[in-house]
Amino acid sequence: MQTQPEEQPIQQETAPLLRGNRDLAILYDIAGYLNHKVDVYEALQEVLARVTELLGLRTGWVWLLHEQGDPYLAAAQALPPYLANHPERMTDFCVCLDTFLDGALEGAANIDVLRCSRLKNAERDSDPSSLGLRFHASVPIYAGNVPLGVLNVASEDWRGLQVEELQLLHIISDQIGIAIQRARLSAEHTRAAAHLATIEERNRLAREIHDTLAQGLAAVTLQLETADAFVETRPKRAHEAIQRALSLARRNLEEARRSVMDLRSAPLQDHPLPEALQALAASEIGCTVKYTYTPASSFPVLPARIEAALYRIAQEALANARKHANAQHIELTLEADAAEVRLLVQDDGCGFSPETVAQGVSAGHFGLSGIAERAKLLGGHVSIQSEPGTGTLIGVTVPL
Repeated sequence: MQTQPEEQPIQQETAPLLRGNRDLAILYDIAGYLNHKVDVYEALQEVLARVTELLGLRTGWVWLLHEQGDPYLAAAQALPPYLANHPERMTDFCVCLDTFLDGALEGAANIDVLRCSRLKNAERDSDPSSLGLRFHASVPIYAGNVPLGVLNVASEDWRGLQVEELQLLHIISDQIGIAIQRARLSAEHTRAAAHLATIEERNRLAREIHDTLAQGLAAVTLQLETADAFVETRPKRAHEAIQRALSLARRNLEEARRSVMDLRSAPLQDHPLPEALQALAASEIGCTVKYTYTPASSFPVLPARIEAALYRIAQEALANARKHANAQHIELTLEADAAEVRLLVQDDGCGFSPETVAQGVSAGHFGLSGIAERAKLLGGHVSIQSEPGTGTLIGVTVPL
């Protein structure tokens, strides 16, 4: 059935609308791939498959640049045997990459169909394994002004892509650039968080050494100096000082061993946080620790970084109560629900003024700054209730 003359203008008007709707649907699908795929390289594979299908092509590939500026093949779709069976032909620079890095492949106006230097031998030798690929479109990928790479789609004939097709590819390349930049920023954030965690652990060890070995050795030195001063004039007093020095040395040796075992035992590797804290409470010497926690049946599964931080916070709080507050009884409580996890440490020690500690006056409570730093890294907060002579309550709340 032939189209009536009066129908032709209508079709001519609706055709661009239909193409526009189709392009919007494709862009929506591609945005979904890039936003929801955790692995950006998997997303690039799906984008290539969709783009080549859209343009009636068969082959495509994506070059990305390392931080050093060297290119690498990040994704490829249906490479012909001429390329797929010879990986060396898909390495190093080429015409499109050189043009891109020279700044001549900047935007939609500069997108052009370039003769592919990787296929020039196939063209010259009429190699059938090239599947007729002679030209491809090269589309730059940027994140703002930062060059990230090049998107290539190859034509199986001699045609160049239409202006509308190249513009659509440029929009897709912008989406790819945003997704790649987001993935890289996320990776940098992860590395920064790991670096901060390492720094925090070093700070904790520094505080541990300060509060145990350094103070212990200072006390031993004082007793030995006393013994040296009285060794001839008052031998009995010197002997007592030596015995005290030996006792202090043995105690600090045990403290050093405990610190090393805390590092080696990795209690959270074999037990969830509630059980690890139960073992920690039971191991305390010199005071009684009452431990209560939300039953395991209703306790949520916590991320490893939260478990590790809360365990270290509990260690620090118990050590402070025992060594600085001279507490005899400590209550350790772990609570959790779907929204947050709470750690409470209450002691009957000598107490202190939180304002004084906040001003850095009391060096004996050096570990409190470490507790606050750990909680802050988790997006949580710390509350401290204490007064001289009334004990201390430390509460740590971390959102889930």
